[in-house]
Amino acid sequence: MEHQIRFPHLGIVLKNVGDGINIGGFEIKYYGMIIATGFLLGLIVSYYAAKHENKFDPELVFDYLITMIIPAIVGARLYYVIFSWDYYKNHLSEIIQIRNGGLAIYGGVIAGAITLYIFCKKKHLSMLQFGDVAVKGLLVGQILGRWGNFFNREAFGSYTNSLFAMQIPTNFFIEHGRIDEIVSNGLYDKATYVVSGNEAATFIQVHPTFLYESLWCAVLLIILVLYRKHKKYEGELFLLYLFGYGLGRVWIEGLRTDQLLLPGIGIPVSQLLAGALVIGTGIALLYLGRHHKNSPMHRSVTKYEPMPEKIKGKKPPKWNERLFKNMK
Repeated sequence: MEHQIRFPHLGIVLKNVGDGINIGGFEIKYYGMIIATGFLLGLIVSYYAAKHENKFDPELVFDYLITMIIPAIVGARLYYVIFSWDYYKNHLSEIIQIRNGGLAIYGGVIAGAITLYIFCKKKHLSMLQFGDVAVKGLLVGQILGRWGNFFNREAFGSYTNSLFAMQIPTNFFIEHGRIDEIVSNGLYDKATYVVSGNEAATFIQVHPTFLYESLWCAVLLIILVLYRKHKKYEGELFLLYLFGYGLGRVWIEGLRTDQLLLPGIGIPVSQLLAGALVIGTGIALLYLGRHHKNSPMHRSVTKYEPMPEKIKGKKPPKWNERLFKNMK
């Protein structure tokens, strides 16, 4: 029972749930595999969204995401390390070890947004227009990526006896040297003794916050897809994503027990940022909802014209000379 994950009120028992596979003596964590798969699927969705909406060259989606990979990973890890410095200042060699997790999504989002701004400036693109197209792929990546936390048995919430309560064996944390995680927040003291046939083990029972966020992002994706044809100005979908995602994180961060806290204050950083995001984007949506017709964002900034076939006697334009025309 040491590798089980149970959802007792749903009648679901998952046996032998490992956290990675071993190939030729080299262990590959499911966490990394899932993050990579989510990234790839998000890339594909964003590419076809750009191709369908015909706002800019879909190849630019590949260009941006390839440019963004390293900054996003560095940003996500740096964010996590900064707000966990009490631990990492005594374990400096572990700072670059990300196979076991330790990537904070807000750090990745911040780094990705900065990279997007620079990328759009360099390519003479509208950042908001690009965001409207890319947001669907981003959500697909988040929906899948959160399941990496499931296999790592991390990013869960406090004790609960609700319908979606998830049970994880305490021995998993002992084996992986993570017993402090469930002792410090009182989960170990509330562990449940489970007997199944001839086997028995103690389980912590928690909110599966990874599942909540995955489902929240799925609902948000459906809403944005349905609303896409009704958007009033460039950037509206991107702002709605930021508002909706921030709203979900305010709720979910309140359930988690592993929040990164502001030093000396004890306020969860992610919950504070999520709240600020909701307020900021909420104000922007209300203002633009009333005044978008007077804004240059009311009209699409550019329309993509595919690169022409090679003309006899002339060289085709280079990839960075792709043509754009102003919409009338």
